[in-house]
Amino acid sequence: MNHVTQMPDRRPAQVRKGAAATTAPRPADARARRRPTSPQGAAWAFLAPVTLYLALFYAYPLYRNLDLSLRDYTVRSFVQGDAPFTGLANYTKVFHDPTFAPALLHTVVFTAVCLVFQYAIGLALAVFFHQHFRLSATLRALFLVPWLLPLIVSASTWSWMLNSDSGIVNAALHAVGVGPVNWLTSPDWSLTSVILANIWIGVPFNLVVLYSGLQSIPASLYEAAALDGANAWQRFWRITFPLLRPVSAITLLLGLVYTLKVFDIIWIMTKGGPADSSTTFATWSYQLGFGNLLPAFGPGAAVGNLLVVAALVFGLIYLKVQRKQALS
Repeated sequence: MNHVTQMPDRRPAQVRKGAAATTAPRPADARARRRPTSPQGAAWAFLAPVTLYLALFYAYPLYRNLDLSLRDYTVRSFVQGDAPFTGLANYTKVFHDPTFAPALLHTVVFTAVCLVFQYAIGLALAVFFHQHFRLSATLRALFLVPWLLPLIVSASTWSWMLNSDSGIVNAALHAVGVGPVNWLTSPDWSLTSVILANIWIGVPFNLVVLYSGLQSIPASLYEAAALDGANAWQRFWRITFPLLRPVSAITLLLGLVYTLKVFDIIWIMTKGGPADSSTTFATWSYQLGFGNLLPAFGPGAAVGNLLVVAALVFGLIYLKVQRKQALS
């Protein structure tokens, strides 16, 4: 029987330790090898919920609205899904409708006037509250009330205030010797009434965003301008207004998108009347799709898509202007 004599390992201790390290991997090294070699997996995992949300609540509704505008949908075909394809026939019908021109004009006037006054009043209030006087925070919080109220509450309140018979506005006009005005029932005043209500609701948003923009302007610029002899208007025009341009641009863009789709206020106060005098694309789209016994889903969706295209065009213009400013 042969006995194998085990020879002692006479290698240096450092060599023996290195050999042991290569043959027996440490737990930390094993965990490191199990980790993903690229962060793409984690990135897609974080993007998945957002992508799913956008697909379900933005992409799919837009696709369905586009499909509605390109087919002749009735109540039966809407349920069964067998509406015939008609191409651009619904858009042609909308363009030749007598309501198209007044609705387009009212949409442009309503959007432009609301944007101008909301921004101007919001900027003035933001500059005013930027002085940090006593009770500034309290008053600023009170100005947020119209923005926090549900739109149905705000619109109903304005309907009561502008009521021809018992409204507080006509009561105030009567106190100064002015006759009553049919704010909601006159074709000459209905659009003005909904514009006033929407301006009141939108001012707080402009105030909050522009006030936050003012907070980022260094106070040293105003101090240097004051030492150079610049008055309040010169400081505003030379410092405040130019430095607020990026914030002003996003404020106007968001206000434009919101104002284009305003429906609640107009529908609750005037329902687009009288005689379509306050009809916009938003209310017209609803009237076509849901306001009749025989709904016209296709033309209603076509009008809604016109609003989407308008908002998209202005959004692309904003991105182009911002890119030019970044490169200059």
